[in-house]
Amino acid sequence: MPTDRSPSASSSPTARCGATSSPPQVAKVAETLDEFRGRYRYNLMDANIRGMYADVPVISQWDDHETHNNWYPGQVLDDARYTQEKRVDVLATRARQAFFDFMPIADRHGRGLPDLGRAPQMYRTVERGSHLDVFCLDMRTYRHANTPGLETHRTAFLGTRQVEWLLDSLQRSRATWKVVAADMPIGIIVPDGKNIEAIANGEQGTPLGRELELAYLLSEIKRRKIRNVVWLTADVHYCAAHYYDPARARFTDFDGFYEFVAGPISAGAFGPGTMDATFGPQVLFQGVPRYQNQSPRDQKAMFFGYVEIDRAGTFSVSLRNGLGETVWSKDLQPAPC
Repeated sequence: MPTDRSPSASSSPTARCGATSSPPQVAKVAETLDEFRGRYRYNLMDANIRGMYADVPVISQWDDHETHNNWYPGQVLDDARYTQEKRVDVLATRARQAFFDFMPIADRHGRGLPDLGRAPQMYRTVERGSHLDVFCLDMRTYRHANTPGLETHRTAFLGTRQVEWLLDSLQRSRATWKVVAADMPIGIIVPDGKNIEAIANGEQGTPLGRELELAYLLSEIKRRKIRNVVWLTADVHYCAAHYYDPARARFTDFDGFYEFVAGPISAGAFGPGTMDATFGPQVLFQGVPRYQNQSPRDQKAMFFGYVEIDRAGTFSVSLRNGLGETVWSKDLQPAPC
């Protein structure tokens, strides 16, 4: 899942973890391709990051902080720190190239995107045996501009092509569990000033704007009888467990499902966020800091998720703090496919 070691944020040029100096590319916000690449080199100066990459297989996704906070296609930045380039589309193209340079992803679709060159698509299926397929989403590239989210027509968040890919891929999957790895949450309201950064718009009513895209996706999963879909999401800097219950929802044409939210692993902790009732989320657990923007030095305010699937197909999920202590857990039994 994505982290918040942001290529878009400026950093002071101090040494880390035995390194003698920081690369010059991190002394300011990233604008050039070399500066975006420098952010990844900077992270690799950390012995702990290198150790994790050596020991743990990583399925990489990008979020806003690979480019600029809360960015969307077509945006022009009003940010004085950017003196060379303010067009987000240009910055995102460079950020995307740097991401693929340091987070190699095979082109599982067999083709590139004409509008993005020959780079692989970010969204893809990662197969992990008979019990698990992971469907990695791209919630950044195809989205409509951030607005208050009150459009009466369906506006893009994943985009039509990605939504249809996800539905077809879920339907074709023969894995027991179908995990949707999403970089943003479903029912948590994530503001962007007066606009909405994620899906939920806070109206607590029938779907509008981006919610209409999600409503279509969820209703199609139900119509196609796709079972055992679980969402793993991030972005909001605290951990939570949610169950989306159509009996509690304003929009009811979907099967109930779980969402597990985890993060951050090394950034200021916030939360909890406000929930939107449109899809009937039941908050089962929230792990939050003692105060907003609590330092990652307190590992009890850092969170990650852990999932283990046994041979019988039991999906055991736990939310853990930075010390590895379990703060919440649940075992899910698969429904017959």
